[in-house]
Amino acid sequence: MSQITLTFPDNSKRKYDSGIKPIEIAKEISSSLGKKAISALVNNNHWDLQWPITDDSEIAINTMKDEVRALELIRHDLAHIMARAVQTLWPDVKVTIGPVIANGWYYDFDRNEPFTPDDLTIIEKKMKEIINLRDPVRTEIWSRERAKSHFQETEESYKLDLINSIPGDEPLRMYWHGNWQDLCRGPHLLHTGQVPADGFKLMSIAGAYWRGNSSNKMLQRIYGVAFANREALKAHLLFLDEAQKRDHRKLGKEMSLFHMQEEAPGMVFWHPNGWTIYRKLQEYMRRNLDNAGYSEVSTPQVVDRKLWEASGHWDKYQENMFIVEVDEDGAREKRTNALKPMNCPCHVQIYNQGLKSYRDLPLRMAEFGSCHRYEPSGAMHGIMRVRGFVQDDAHIFCTESQIESETKEFIKLLSKVYSELGFDNFRIKFSDRPKTRSGDDSVWDKAEEALLKATKAANCKYELNPGEGAFYGPKLEFVLTDAIGREWQCGTLQVDFVLPDRLDANYINESGLKQRPVILHRAILGSFERFVGILIEENSGKMPLWLAPQQVAVASIITNVNKYVDEIGNLLSKEQIRIVLDKRNEKISYKIREHSLAKIPIILAIGEQEVSNRTVTVRRLGDKKIKTVSLENFINELKNEVKPPDIQ
Repeated sequence: MSQITLTFPDNSKRKYDSGIKPIEIAKEISSSLGKKAISALVNNNHWDLQWPITDDSEIAINTMKDEVRALELIRHDLAHIMARAVQTLWPDVKVTIGPVIANGWYYDFDRNEPFTPDDLTIIEKKMKEIINLRDPVRTEIWSRERAKSHFQETEESYKLDLINSIPGDEPLRMYWHGNWQDLCRGPHLLHTGQVPADGFKLMSIAGAYWRGNSSNKMLQRIYGVAFANREALKAHLLFLDEAQKRDHRKLGKEMSLFHMQEEAPGMVFWHPNGWTIYRKLQEYMRRNLDNAGYSEVSTPQVVDRKLWEASGHWDKYQENMFIVEVDEDGAREKRTNALKPMNCPCHVQIYNQGLKSYRDLPLRMAEFGSCHRYEPSGAMHGIMRVRGFVQDDAHIFCTESQIESETKEFIKLLSKVYSELGFDNFRIKFSDRPKTRSGDDSVWDKAEEALLKATKAANCKYELNPGEGAFYGPKLEFVLTDAIGREWQCGTLQVDFVLPDRLDANYINESGLKQRPVILHRAILGSFERFVGILIEENSGKMPLWLAPQQVAVASIITNVNKYVDEIGNLLSKEQIRIVLDKRNEKISYKIREHSLAKIPIILAIGEQEVSNRTVTVRRLGDKKIKTVSLENFINELKNEVKPPDIQ
């Protein structure tokens, strides 16, 4: 038998017979490793312990301490165990696919009767029974003919459909535990007992079309989450509970900030309270842009396809665009337009009006640009993922030599904004060329080199995000972490050598010759809609005082103090403080509870004593302590407190 050489993580090498399995290697190294082993890395590929190795390779044995690989296997095995449990309980159910997803898995089933929440409890119990059986996991390679014959006999039509969709004619892998069988690429654990029985939970049931096609049958999808142990599962469930409390959709309804409706899918109906937050955030950003030397512009919503063809968006982005066809007066054919999905081609049109000199650069052009992008209905999520949104968009037209300084200034501005909005820490991802892109490799080489150099010059640490650049240039992605550890990609900076060439943008250089500018596409918040959603969830609806829709509620304890309540209201209004006057004939405890639920930061309780002493009794949201101060002192302190962070 031929021999192969395997290289281990410590660079030691050993010879083995070709076809040896990683489990055999693990047992040879030590009996304890043989018991702890769950999978292997073979040439950096995740390898089942039962798969043979036939070539010289690098190998590492994984145990449960290798968290990423362990969780992948746990979640994958649980998908199979759940499918087995379902078919054990209801033998007529047909199985489809069950992939691993973030924090867990799902499996789609074809069942005539709908699953219920009570069914999930029953399925969980059966899954734990299967885990406790410690059934060995077996795997075999079958020919396609044998696989098709098997699934025809078992009437598993979805598996037959999967086989027919797999390209090529190579054999297929099967997996078993007990007598239950599934078509699967693997890898898997050695036996069901390696799955932590107290580390998973079935979460929900949803509908899902087979292969995501609405013309196919609606299936039932069961979602589960899984972790390495009970403590990790408990922590995740607590996280989900906290996230649910902070859900911007729930708080948006409770605080009357916005709503969505099916007549305008992916579009936001802003209520007065929500629009106040939106406007104040936009005013704040406008002041920051003015101070940073940006000129604000406004460009059309509907633009002829000719511009999108010239920019390259028509070929690369058309499926995400809303197309509008109109009959122009006297035209023999329809004119095709598109709602703009981004602002950059229109900004180049403004730049191209009039000849520019190197002395005019850098030219920083900003727009709170309303954009529309088609998002599949399943991808939309409250105001976080919508079809109509406004970007805090800007484009910096500059020379190559200015890329470094403009990048540094942008990151400085972005850091200031994030800090003032309550996000002191963020990560930077460097996203390089995607598969679908404009411009040749030499242009991309130059753009990536320039952006990397500028990022390093700004003393910013970054992590690589391969293949995730824009189609016209590499980009930096700025990722925020919120109060409960979730990450949000918001800001971007993109270096673009392509669009100036496609849209014939020029400036006159020091030598009097025409030269292409570089365009830096940049945003800080991303979209206002999404960022407002992030702020709502970050603050659990308790917005910073300067952003709160209503800043002060003035509530009467008894009706004969209403005149003083009105006076307080007038004084606060003169200072442009947003107020609610509550003179209803209700108990003060009821009023305080209602205004607290509405997340009004400050509540003033006004009774006879306050009238006599010209004081106010102040209760702040989330603070059980109350204090009584003079009206004059309260207003003087509040005038400074309500100022936005950039004008303190």
